[in-house]
Amino acid sequence: MKRDIKGLRHAREVEGHLQWLDSFTSAALGVLAVASGIYTYLGVRGLLDDDGALSLFAAVSYSAAVSTGIYVFWSYLLRLLPAMRTAAARMWLFLSMALGSAAIVAMSSWLNAAALAGSAAVEQHLARTVQEYQTSLERANAFALQGQALRLDVGRARQGFEDLSQQEAGGGLSGLAGRGAVFRVLMQKSDELAALEGLIAEQEAPVAAAFAEGNAILSRMRALTVAPGPVTARGVEFSEESVRLAGIIAELRQLSVAPMVDRAARDLAESVVLPRLDAGDAGGQAAQQATITSLLQLLAQRAETLQAAAAEVLALEPAAEVVYTPISKADAVIRYAGNFAPSWAGAIAIDLLPAVLVLIVAVAQGAVRAGRDPAEPEDSMTVAELRAAVLALREVEAAAPGAAWDPEDEETASEAEDGSGSPGAAGPRPGPRAVE
Repeated sequence: MKRDIKGLRHAREVEGHLQWLDSFTSAALGVLAVASGIYTYLGVRGLLDDDGALSLFAAVSYSAAVSTGIYVFWSYLLRLLPAMRTAAARMWLFLSMALGSAAIVAMSSWLNAAALAGSAAVEQHLARTVQEYQTSLERANAFALQGQALRLDVGRARQGFEDLSQQEAGGGLSGLAGRGAVFRVLMQKSDELAALEGLIAEQEAPVAAAFAEGNAILSRMRALTVAPGPVTARGVEFSEESVRLAGIIAELRQLSVAPMVDRAARDLAESVVLPRLDAGDAGGQAAQQATITSLLQLLAQRAETLQAAAAEVLALEPAAEVVYTPISKADAVIRYAGNFAPSWAGAIAIDLLPAVLVLIVAVAQGAVRAGRDPAEPEDSMTVAELRAAVLALREVEAAAPGAAWDPEDEETASEAEDGSGSPGAAGPRPGPRAVE
């Protein structure tokens, strides 16, 4: 019995706290709902392209609906879930709370995050795009420079044919001094390689100029990423610069001479114009023919060497094609959510914080029930309940047949309840008097 009285006192104490907390809980829910609605409004305004009155009305309506939904949803749960006594009822309400929380995150929290970190997320997207463009530009420039390096291979092959032509002019190859058929074949291929070498050299200046211009555009894009002012206006200028940079990268791809060297290497041995043998006798012509045959084999070897060098350059991974895609604040927050975890946490917390209040009230109501349940009903009656019970009893006795109600009995009961007397201390109470 003593233990039941202690539990009853604890239950009454918790009930008193809950009554005091309930006096401002509704106001607190309203503040949270309105704050969420304001950030939702900002997020919706960032999604709408039109700045007209209709868009303003749509954003206000959506944010008002969100605030109302949040307030009503958590008000229902604060009242109903703590009052549930069975495990099944609590489970279904917890499931409802989980579904409602997911709906709130879907319709409000991501827009709150967009309002909190939307501009920073778009700037993150711009910075990431700049890095991709820089990687693509450097890769395209490296590919072009690798092609320029083939100039050395072409120069060595040209020098080799020039040296052989000098030897043939002195009769060192065919045994016939002069500028005969063998000499002309050697000079023909030497001139082809010299022309190819000149074409490669002509590409050096455009490659350097394109790379320098690309770096200048990248510098302007980096400045736009961190420049002050609205990110939307900076995004427009950023998009224009990205188009120019994409053109520079495409130009660098076209300036690579590796495909040209590969084609020239294929033609080096296949496109040979054989001159007429000009030796004075049959022996000399036979010597020229044998020398030219050897030269054709040498041309095939030199062509294979150049083709292999060009193939190594062509086998390199080309620069990736980068296309800048403008992105809204809401989409940027979702794409780069990992970089803005604090903003997401704040956006979700402002919507789901009442869930903690629901759990607190549920625990408190459970403690109240645990303190009241073991006690007998008469032990848990308050003074007001006792007074109402006494008055009800008197009314029942007065309504009984053959009995009349005496106002003095009500005064006696009131004095007992007010502390002027205790039940049983005022002596025996007079029963109802019969009506004469």
